[in-house]
Amino acid sequence: TNEPCITTAVQLQGKPLSYNNILDSDCAIETIKEFKEPTCVIIKHATPCGIASASTLLKAWRDAYATDTYSPFGGIVSFNRRIGKRVAEELKKLFLEVIITPSFTRDALNIFQQKKNLRLLEVKKLDKYDERNRIQFRSVIGGMLAQERDITLISPREWRVVTKKKPTEEQLRSMEFAVRCVKHIKSNSVVFVKGTRTVGIGGGQTARVDATWIATKKGGENIKGSIMASDAFFPFRDAVDVAAEAGVEAIVQPGGSIRDEEVIKAADEHGIAMVFTGQRYFKH
Repeated sequence: TNEPCITTAVQLQGKPLSYNNILDSDCAIETIKEFKEPTCVIIKHATPCGIASASTLLKAWRDAYATDTYSPFGGIVSFNRRIGKRVAEELKKLFLEVIITPSFTRDALNIFQQKKNLRLLEVKKLDKYDERNRIQFRSVIGGMLAQERDITLISPREWRVVTKKKPTEEQLRSMEFAVRCVKHIKSNSVVFVKGTRTVGIGGGQTARVDATWIATKKGGENIKGSIMASDAFFPFRDAVDVAAEAGVEAIVQPGGSIRDEEVIKAADEHGIAMVFTGQRYFKH
C-alpha cells in the first residue's frame, strides 16, 4: 500500500509490538489522519482519550493530555509532525507504550533512548499523504468482513441548523473538529470540544446518555462553554439535558431519530444551538 499505516511503520526502538499494541497503533494512526494542523492523538484501549490541534506540536500535546490526565498511562500517542526535543522531554515524563510520528529529530531519539522499552514508530508521509485505500477488512471467527472505509465527511456547508439559536462561526469550526474526533471513538460516543481540543470524551457505552454522563463527569468545569458532538442521533432528549446541565453551548449530531422533534425542543428549552449533519458513524 502507498498509504501511511501501521503496516508501513518502521520501529526504531523498544520491545516488539504486541497484538494490542498493533491494534491501538492502528487506531492512533487512522485518527491522526483526520487533521491537517499540528495534532496529537492519545489512544487507550483502541479509543481516543485526548485529541488536540494547535499552532505547535507541544501545545497540541499539552491540550490533548489535559483532556484526561489519568487514561494516557500505558497509552499510545500519535503526531502528524516531526517530534523534537521539547515534545520528547514532555513525553518522557509518562509511561507510554508507543509513540508514533512521521519522524524524530536526533535530539528526540537521544532522549527516548533512556527508556529502552518504549516503542518508537516512524510512519513516513503521515504528515502529507494523498492516497487512501477504499476498503477495510476485519476478521470474525471463520471468516472475513469487508466494507468501504468511513473516510468521507459531509461538508459543513450541507449541515442543517435545526434550533432557534444559531451557532457562531467559531462554534461551527469547533463542530467540524469534533465530528472528526467522534467518528473514531467507539459507539455509543460523544465528545466535548473547545476550539480544537477535546475537554471530555465518553465512548463505548450501551446508552448514549451514559456516554454523555461519563464525558461530563470527566470534563468537569471544562465542559462549560463547550460544544458537543455525537456519533449518532439521540434516541431521547436525556443526553441533551445532561449536556445542558453541564454547560454545553452547542451540539452537532447526525439527526434521523423518530424523536428528533423532542430532542430539538430540548435544545430550544436550554437555549442551545443544534446542527444536523446527516452522517452517522457507529464505530465498532
